[in-house]
Amino acid sequence: MNDDVLVEWDDRYSVNIQLIDDQHKELINLTNILYKGCLAGDETARAYFMETIRRTVEYVKYHFSAEEKMMENIKYPDIAQHKREHESFVKQILGDVEKFQEGKKFVPNVFVRYLKDWILTHIALEDKKYSAYIFDLKKKGLLGSRISAH
Repeated sequence: MNDDVLVEWDDRYSVNIQLIDDQHKELINLTNILYKGCLAGDETARAYFMETIRRTVEYVKYHFSAEEKMMENIKYPDIAQHKREHESFVKQILGDVEKFQEGKKFVPNVFVRYLKDWILTHIALEDKKYSAYIFDLKKKGLLGSRISAH
């Protein structure tokens, strides 16, 4: 791994659903872009960092929406808990972004590491649960081969 990359995609993060894996890869990509922004410390870096945070928050919301729609479509039993985790995460990062915009104490490096740790932990623990549920439904013949997030 090179020095300006915080995290690299690894197949162990895969939930074996192409759409979701692609979105997770993009979240990791955005985390690495933010990390790169942390390495530079001038005003240009601050503007770059702010723009990337905005894009990341938008993408996180888009991804969570797609994931939740898919879980609704399969009637995933733990959807309420999963949604609460998503909501809590969005609230946390929006609060951090607000601090950053207001010039309050904000350490970009800490923010990016939190983002990375949360994403990877969430994928490894929570997203793997609905993945297992989906594949169990498929194995029982209760779900077609296509999983929809629309």
